[in-house]
Order: sequence, then C-alpha cells, then structure tokens
Amino acid sequence: MASILDEYENSQSTRHSAQGHTRLSGSNIGITHSGFVNVRLEEEKPIFNKQRIDFSPPEKINHFAVCNSQLCMSLGKDTLLRIDLGKPDQPNQIELGRKDESRVHKLFLDPTGSHLVICLSTNECLYLNRNTQKVRGLSRWKGHIIESVGWNKLLGTEANTGPILVGTSQGLIFEAEISTSEGSLFNTNPDQYFRQVHALEEDGCPVPVCCLEIERGMESKYFIIATTRKRLFQFVGKVPEGSEQQGFSCIFSQNQELLPSFQEFPVNMGYSEIALYSSKLRSSPKTFAWMMGNGVLYGQLDYVRLDSLLSDVQVWEYTSDIDLTFNKPISIALTQFHFLLLLPDRVKAVCTLNGQVVYEDVFPEKFGPLKRMVKDPIGSLVWIYTERAVFRYHIQRESRDVWQMFMSMNKFDLAKEYCRDRPECMDIVLAKEAEHCFQNKRYLESAKCYALTQNYFEEIALKFIEAKQEEALKEFLLKKLNSLKPSEKTQIALLVTWLVELYLNRLGLLETDYSKEILFQETREEFRHFLSSFKHKECLFNNRSTIYDLLASHGNVDDTVYFAVIMQDYERVISHHCQHDDYGAALEVLSKHCDEKLFYKFSPVLMQNIPKKVVEAWIQMGNKLDAKKLIPALVNYSQIGSTQQINETIRYMEFCVYELTVKEEAIHNYLLSLYAKYKPDSLLWYLEQAGTHSSDIHYDLKYALRLCAEHGHRQACVLVYKIMELYEEAVDLALEVDVDLAKSCADLPEDDEELRKKLWLKIARHVVQEEKDVKKAMNCLSSCNLLKIEDILPFFPDFVTIDHFKEAICSSLEEYNKHIEELKQEMEEATESAKRIREDIQEMRNKYGVVESQEKCASCDFPLLNRPFYLFLCGHMFHYDCLFQEVSPHLSNYKQAKLEELQKKLAVASQPTKGRHRLKEDKAVNLGKSQLSREQIKLDIDDIVAGECVYCGDLIIKSIDKPFIDPQKYEEEKKLKGFYLKGMNWLANPYGQGRTLVDEIGLEATVGHAVLVPLCQIPLSVPQARLSVSQLNPAMSCGEPDTPQTRLPCQPPSPRVKLFCRNTLGKTQAEIRPRKRFLNILKTKQTSGQTGPCEYLGVPSPEHRKGKALREMISRAVSLKGPAPHVPDRG
Repeated sequence: MASILDEYENSQSTRHSAQGHTRLSGSNIGITHSGFVNVRLEEEKPIFNKQRIDFSPPEKINHFAVCNSQLCMSLGKDTLLRIDLGKPDQPNQIELGRKDESRVHKLFLDPTGSHLVICLSTNECLYLNRNTQKVRGLSRWKGHIIESVGWNKLLGTEANTGPILVGTSQGLIFEAEISTSEGSLFNTNPDQYFRQVHALEEDGCPVPVCCLEIERGMESKYFIIATTRKRLFQFVGKVPEGSEQQGFSCIFSQNQELLPSFQEFPVNMGYSEIALYSSKLRSSPKTFAWMMGNGVLYGQLDYVRLDSLLSDVQVWEYTSDIDLTFNKPISIALTQFHFLLLLPDRVKAVCTLNGQVVYEDVFPEKFGPLKRMVKDPIGSLVWIYTERAVFRYHIQRESRDVWQMFMSMNKFDLAKEYCRDRPECMDIVLAKEAEHCFQNKRYLESAKCYALTQNYFEEIALKFIEAKQEEALKEFLLKKLNSLKPSEKTQIALLVTWLVELYLNRLGLLETDYSKEILFQETREEFRHFLSSFKHKECLFNNRSTIYDLLASHGNVDDTVYFAVIMQDYERVISHHCQHDDYGAALEVLSKHCDEKLFYKFSPVLMQNIPKKVVEAWIQMGNKLDAKKLIPALVNYSQIGSTQQINETIRYMEFCVYELTVKEEAIHNYLLSLYAKYKPDSLLWYLEQAGTHSSDIHYDLKYALRLCAEHGHRQACVLVYKIMELYEEAVDLALEVDVDLAKSCADLPEDDEELRKKLWLKIARHVVQEEKDVKKAMNCLSSCNLLKIEDILPFFPDFVTIDHFKEAICSSLEEYNKHIEELKQEMEEATESAKRIREDIQEMRNKYGVVESQEKCASCDFPLLNRPFYLFLCGHMFHYDCLFQEVSPHLSNYKQAKLEELQKKLAVASQPTKGRHRLKEDKAVNLGKSQLSREQIKLDIDDIVAGECVYCGDLIIKSIDKPFIDPQKYEEEKKLKGFYLKGMNWLANPYGQGRTLVDEIGLEATVGHAVLVPLCQIPLSVPQARLSVSQLNPAMSCGEPDTPQTRLPCQPPSPRVKLFCRNTLGKTQAEIRPRKRFLNILKTKQTSGQTGPCEYLGVPSPEHRKGKALREMISRAVSLKGPAPHVPDRG
C-alpha cells in the first residue's frame, strides 16, 4: 500500500507532465546564486481553468455564439435561446416558427452582441436584434448559404451594423447593411442593401469563404482578410475620409486589375479558421492564428507594411496525435501568448513564443464529441460546447511564465517587461543578461546588469578584475553605489573610495598620452561630477581626509583644489594659491566666501604682496571684519613695508574710524601713531575733530601726548593738554609756539577765575620779560578782565617809563571808584531789608487765630474743641488724630517709617518712672531731660504731620491721580450698610417697619431738637476761644494754651453719653448738633470691651405735642444707608 507522500509525489509528477515542461529554474540556467529565496506557500492556479456551466439544455445544442457577454445558442429544430451573462437567471427563449425541414446552419453574432444573423439550411437568413423578440427575415440574402460575416467594429452600433461583408459557400463576397429601423413604407426589411463586391476561387473553382475580417490601419487604410480552405487573401485599400458609410466596394475595385495577395498551403482539410487577438474591443489586433490543413500559421499584424499585413509568421505543424482523417482540429482561439486548438475529444494550448504545447485537457466521452470553440473578445473567456454540455475556460495570469521563454530566447527586454512585479524573476533575468553580455565581451552592459542583481559583490568584482576591465568595474561600482540605501554608510564609503582610486588611475594613464586629450578631459569632467554629486556629499565629507591622501598620492593638484572647494575647505584652497604665489586667486576665494577667520589668518601674507587689493576687500567686508584683529598684519608690514603698504594701512584705518565709526581704542591709537609718524599734517586735524571732552575721545590721551612729544609735534601736544585740562602745561608749551595759542588756552578754565588769572599772568610775564613788548602786555589787560595794571607792573623793568601805561592806570582807578559806590548802595539795601525782617518777626509773634466753640473738624465734622487740634493759616482745622489719618496715606515710605519710630519714642518717654530708690535730684534731672526729649519728639512729629495743610498743600496735589476709594477696601466698605451696637437690641429698622424712633422710646409728645452733650466740662461762659501763635508753625495744639481764659478741653469725650431734648436753641455755643455720626458717639465701649449703658431722657414740650416734628428732626439728623439701630423700650 502506497503512502500519502508517494501519492502526492505521483500526483505532482502527473500534473507537471500535463501542464508542460517549459518552466525553467535557476539551476538549469546555470546562473550564480540569487539573493531571493522561493517561499511560495501555496500552489499557483493554472493558466487555463476549466469550468462546466450548470446548464442542461432541453434539446441538443446545434450552434453556439457568444460576444460581449451575450450568449445565443440554437436548440433542436427551431428554438433559439438567448442569455445575458450579466443576468444568467433570466434566459430568453424564442421560437423561429419554421414548419419546414430547415435547420440552423450557422449563427453569426456581432462584437457588440446586438445583431444576430441566423443562416438556415434552406438558403434563407433571419435577423434578431438584442432589444427585440421578433425574428425578421433577410429577403435580399435569400438563395445563399452564409459561411462567414466580417463585422464593422468601428461603425457598428446597437441599431445599425454599418457596412459589413458576407461570405457564401460559393466563394462570393457581398457587402450588406442591417438596420433595426422600419425603413420606408415600401421597405420594411432590416437589410438595407446586399450587393456582390468580389468572388474567391481555388484552382479555378469557387470555394466557400471560411472567414472574413475587417481591420482599419493608419491614414484611413483598411485591411480585409478572407480565408478559404487552403488560401489566405489580403485586400488593402483606402477609403476617403467621411465616406466610410459607402462601403468597401472601392477597396475591391482597386484590386480588380491586380491579383489579390494570398498565401496558399497544399493540404486541404475542407475548411479553415482564422483568429485575431486584440486587448480591447475597438482596438486593432496585433497577432493572428490561421488553422488550415498543414498546421497553424501564426504571427504579427503589421499595419505599416505595404506589401503584406502579416509579419514574423511561423507555422506550427500538427503533432502526431492529430489525424486529418479521423481526428482533425475543429476550431481555434487566440490569446495573448497562446492559441487553443479544439480537437474532437480534447483541447491543446500551444505557446506562440516557442511553439510548445503547454496545456492539454481531455474531455470525458460521456459529454459527447466537442462541436466548436468560441472566444468572447470582450470578456476573454473561451467557450466550448457539445450537444449536451457547455464549458468555459478562465485565462488567469497568462504572462506569468512568459519571462522564462523570452529569457531562453535571449530577448531580455521582453523578459524584464513581463516580470516587473516579480523581483525574484527580474533578478534571474538580469543575471542571465549580464552573463550573456559578459560572454559576448560587452562588459559595460554586463556591469550595468550585474549591478542590479543580488549576486555576490565580490564574485562580480573579481570577475571584472580578472578580465582587466577597469572601465566596466567602475561602471559596476557606480551602479551599485546608486542602488545602496543611505543607511548603508560602510558600503557607501567603501565604494566611494574605490571609485576615487579608479578615477585617479584612469586619469593618470590618460594624462601621459597626448593623443587621448579629449578622453582625458571627458574623464576629468566625469570624475569632478562624481565628486560634486549631492547624493554622496555626506560620505565624501566624512572621509575627506582619505580622499585628500589619495589625491596627494597621485599628485593631482587641480582636482585636490576642486575637491577642497566642493568640501568648502577654503583654507586649503587659499593655502594652495599662496604657496604657488597666486595671491590674486587666494584673495578672490576669500572675497567670494567672506569667511572672517580666513581673512584674519591670510591677511598678513596678502597684505605683504597685494596691499591695495586686500584693503579694498576689507572695505567691501565692512562691519563683518573686526579691525582690531587685523592690526597685527598692519603693524608688521607698516614697519618694514613699502610706502604703498603704509598708505593702504592708513586708508583702511581712516575707513574704520570715519566710515564705520569704530570706537575701539586700539584702532584710534594705531591711526594716531601712523599720523604722528607718517602724516603729521593730518594729526592736528584728527585731534581737533575727535572732540575736546574726554568722554567723546576714543584714543588714549597719555599715549597721544607721548607720541606727539616724541615726534616734536608741540602744537598737537598743546591740544592734548587742553583736552586733559592741564591748562598750565598747555600755556607753558603754547608760549614756546605762539602767544595767541597760549591766550586761547588761558581762557578755557571759565569756572576757575583764579587759574585764569594765573595763566594770563604767565602770558603777560612772557610778553614783558621774554618778548619785551609793552604794547602786547597792555593788550593782555584788554583781553582778560581779571588782570589789572598793578598785577603786571612788577614784571616791567625799572627803566620803563610810566608814559607807556598811563591810560591803563587811569582806567583802573576809575573802576575802583565805581566799585566802591556799588558796595555802598548794597550796604544801604541790606540795612533796609534787615529792618523789614525785624518788623515781620515782631508781627508774627503777635499773630493769632480765633476758634469758636461751634467750629468742627474739617475731616470728621465733629466739634473741634473736644480733642487736641491743629489750626492752619488757610482756615482748615483738624483734630490731631484726624489729621494724622489724612496725612499718613500720602507720606512716603521713609516718612511713614520715621513717623512710627517717633510715636514709639513718644510713648516710651510718656511712661512714668518705676524706680523706687532713686534720689530726688536724679528724678528732677531725668524729668527735665524727659520733658525736653518729649518736646523735641512732638516738634519732629509736627514737622511731618502738620508741615502744611493736607487739603491745600502739595500732598493733595500729588495725590490727584490716586482713586478716592482703595480697590482693596472697596468690598469691605460696601458691606458696612448699617451700624451694629454690641450688647444693645438696636436691630430693627424704624423706617422699613413703619415705626419711628419716638415709638421705640415711648415719647407721646415731640420735642424741638435733639442734642448730644459729651460728659465733660465745657466753659459755656466763654463765647470764643483764642489761640496765640507763638511759633512759625501755622498749626497749633490746644494742649498748652497761653492764657487761662483760652483753656479748652483736651481729653476725649467720656464713654458715657446722654441723649436729651431741648425746646430752645442757641443758648449754649458749645452744644453739638445731631448729624450723621451721632450714633457713632453712642457706640462707646468700656475698658472691658462691653458696650456701656446708654441713658436718655424724654421731656415733653408744651409747644409741640405731635410726633411729626420729632420724626422730621430725626430724619434730618440721621441718614443711614443700612438698617437703623433698634432702641430698647425702657419707658
């Protein structure tokens, strides 16, 4: 018993033998190992997949036609079955209605599937349209047995066939047209016309026209192919543009004079059939296959050739199992790469590329003999039918193995075209092509193909090295380099380095051969293009040291410079130019790339050789260069260089100072040294325009003074002395140069008259003693108003007479007299001013202010005399604590801190002494000191708090931009809508509840006015209180009055307050009227924190018995925004 594995192997071998033996593998090709591995997990589906249609015909199938998914078959005698393959469950059966013995001879269906021609055995033809159920007769076609129909693929529509060709059994070719329209009244037939255009013969006898095909080529050229039993005819002709509807008679008329072109084969099997293949319905077919007696003629259709449409024709001869007597082929169908041959019991598929049978399918005998094979040009399905069954072949991936056939035929381009989506097959094809090219010594093509394969890199490289093909090896490396991924950095670096070496070797060989100069230039351009490739820039940059070494080893200087430019290694480029004394090129590179560091490095060398161009380059760089870093080069070559270098150095320094406004001290010092040494004329001008104030000067004054002194520029030294404000030194040195210069220096110290006088005395002494010019000495007196004649008289010698300066002495005496008179007048004015001041002081001592008993505090609106207060000259009066609260927010942080410190000191000084054993003398001394300290503290507090009126002074003006209400305390102020009296039940609102304060108190009669009286002694007999002003401070405290009768209460009111009523007004000037804050006075607290009892008296008035007056008085006296306090009912 065989195992399952043996059965599987047997089935596989059987399948491969049935499928054919055309598949190739890498082992039988002899190609090096590929990088791909076959990991196919499931078996591929066959190209030709047969499927039996689930259809049992009620009668025998006579004929069968299918096109554009429209299937028509003839069943039995006169039944026609139509099936739309898109709706296979809705078949349409039509009865032909023939009662005679006629049978269906053939069915012809056009490419659109709309027109069906039914040829009967009784020489009649019927027509059926796709959209109708009625079969109509073709009367003009009567009398002919139709063997073939050539449909018009371009002009055919669903309603009209356009001009078509019809071939009969007698070799006649007719032109006809069928239309579904009813036509005119006298012509109701669908056939529009039916006329003969040609007749075919074989050996002088008429023969049936087996097939007709109409194809259109370029430039309105038409090709007509007609086949008989052993001949293939071709008719070629042009149809005028726009006259296609007139038919093809003109084509046949053009070939009447000449015999038509045909191909003939000797064997006759009684019929033939031709098949064309086109990828689309209305596209021109590209291949053909003609089944005839000798075999199958197949090839290409070439519409460009003039002599024949057929090209590349081959004949596939029938195999030995095909017998034309008993087993001759029945039908043929053509696909893209195969033609299928139908035999009575089987189907064979032959590849058109190599002529081998690749598929063979044997049908069982139970279905009966095979009758015909039909191919649908639209759906690419092949249909085969017997009398009782219908089969369908699906053609799947027909081109899957075509690449192998093209490869075996060395048609590598076609092989690669058909395996683009299969990289493993593409690799095999490329390897085979590379090997083929290498064997034929086409090394460059071989290298290009090898670079695209996955074969071993080392084997291929050694192969080219052994063959001594460096050019091919270079091409292989280039292609391989381009195929690498950016992540494969090691491989890229290896290939790049190797390629550089190959290029350099090639250039070295070509450079010595002058006959190959053009090739040398081309190779150099190629090499430089490789070096400048953006794709390999990163690799070249990372390995630039290796590339430099390779270039140096070959002595390739030009390419070294080129590579350095590409790598932006401009330092190397400039060094190369400088070494070869090409300073202009070096400066050009510097100027082009504007690298500041390179300027600093190479400027010394360039300045020595081309100073003018270098300075121009510096000037073009402008602020990009730091002039201070260029000084070493300038200093070096200005000391040992030529005049041109010195002049260019000065020019650049002047550009930095005047154009760029550089303020570096080193730049200005260096320019100053150049001026002092080489251009003294410009030195003084530079010092003058640089400024006269030390803050405006950018050079070192001491250094400038030393330079000027060393080079003997005394006038410049004077100018520096003037800037340094060393006026004595400036005048001394200027006297050696010019007296006028000394005079200009002497007037400079305008604020120091003593120094000016001293300087002018020096000038006068010099004029008198050195120059001995009395007239100039007199001019000094007129130039300086500080000098007098008596100042310069000691400088004159004894022999000088007074006549020379008589006028100067007289004018001096007159000025003295005038000055004496001015002093007298000033003394008189001072005496008068002192007298007025003494009077003002006396008047201020007697100045006082009057404070009446009803005066109130300007801040709290409470009586002023109840507490210590301040009175200002503007008339405002404040309590001490109220003024303190008003002033404090406006004080600065410093004054607030000082005020707090003074208050603490005052509190400490006010505490009594607790010591028990001190002597009375010590107590007296300490008491005096304490009293003196307290008075000083009070004065200091008064200076801060009462220095000016808070409403009229600067404090209120400076606070104009401050808000009236502090935003932080705004919410707290909003919540204070009423008054709360702790310990008393004053919670009810008499206005909101409709009750009055009188009702709460219990008074039945009203009183005139309510008066709040503090429980303290108020001198009622004194109508007015007078305060004397004993100090300049306008605010006076009432704590220490000057006279007994002006003594006022200085203590705050008693915590106990009485509320009583009076019916008379104005008897006491010290009484306090009820206002908005009288409830605040009621809010008194005892030392324990509890609210003290509130006593009140109710005295009815005989004049007013109604409560209305009291209510009006209370509403005027009390204005509350919140709930009013509740008054307890105490009778």
